[in-house]
Amino acid sequence: MTGSTASFPKARRLRFGLLLGSCHFSSGTEQFTKNFLLLTMTGKTIFKKIIDREIPANIFYEDELCLAFHDIMPQAPVHFLVIPKKEIASTNDIADEDAALIGHLFCVIRKLAADQGVAESGYRVVANCGPDACQSVPHLHYHVIGGRAMTWPPG
Repeated sequence: MTGSTASFPKARRLRFGLLLGSCHFSSGTEQFTKNFLLLTMTGKTIFKKIIDREIPANIFYEDELCLAFHDIMPQAPVHFLVIPKKEIASTNDIADEDAALIGHLFCVIRKLAADQGVAESGYRVVANCGPDACQSVPHLHYHVIGGRAMTWPPG
């Protein structure tokens, strides 16, 4: 895996290579903590397992460099993720030689936003990086969120 889980300093490392962490969310007046398992016992992220077809996902786009699937906890009528097949832990781990790949991901995002009907009305592209940003999986991924008006600031 390119990069490492070292960019997740607030997460707790456990036996068997597991990495656990948590992230705090607010929903109106409710606040809650989401606990997450970042790596499985095999050392693969959940996204790598999706790429390898070891676990199911609602994949609706795939090419030789990336794939896109619907988020299992959508935050808007349109909410999908675009991930590279190359294992890159986070935005901090993007190398100079990944420039073409990152450009490709954004071209795919543009196309899929149009296909999903949100290109004209607008959409948000989010890349969480590290525990304070609530990155729950150490594999670079872009959330594409649309189909409703967004608010600012987001966090």
